Amino acid sequence: MTSEIISWIAVGLIFAASTVMLINLDWRTNLGALAILYLAAFLLITHHMPFIMASTKLITGWMVVTALGMTRLSLQTVENENGESFWPRGQWFRLILMCIVVIVTIGSTPRIEAMIPGLGLPVIAGGLMLIGAGVLQLGVTSNLLSMILGLLILLAGFEIIYAAVESSILVAGLLSITSLGLSLTGSYLMIAGSFPHDMEEEL
Repeated sequence: MTSEIISWIAVGLIFAASTVMLINLDWRTNLGALAILYLAAFLLITHHMPFIMASTKLITGWMVVTALGMTRLSLQTVENENGESFWPRGQWFRLILMCIVVIVTIGSTPRIEAMIPGLGLPVIAGGLMLIGAGVLQLGVTSNLLSMILGLLILLAGFEIIYAAVESSILVAGLLSITSLGLSLTGSYLMIAGSFPHDMEEEL
């Protein structure tokens, strides 16, 4: 019973963190929300994976947050995070989109549980919510860091559901390496994107 309550609390944390990352433009807040999101994913993954394997995913997630945070903090040129060109940019619209994701998740979770018994309703709900939030993040932003965060959210949702189906150590390691690779790629692109601005300032 306690485990079930903790799982639903983790789903609530996923909803809160995903919503903050979707409607917020401050990169520090978004990275903090991503760290909370990885903690919630860890709580759900422990249902179907040994504690040590689940812990490696949590550590990997926090390493991703650290890498992106240190890279963004080291950039001298501050990007115009409010200058996103994708329409619409309103926070209320994004909040409505997140509510739609929640409604779809609530409707789909029991059906998926009926088709694949044993996954657990919180695990399915958390995974689907992350996948939906990741797709939304990719669809409503043109900011590089936000797009990387969207890919990481999408991958985290896939990891939660896949961990419930297959607990292979090799696959878990490959998914962790993929997350680290995404963060390093995002760090490189942010640094490379800052070079033209730095050259203009020097000129």
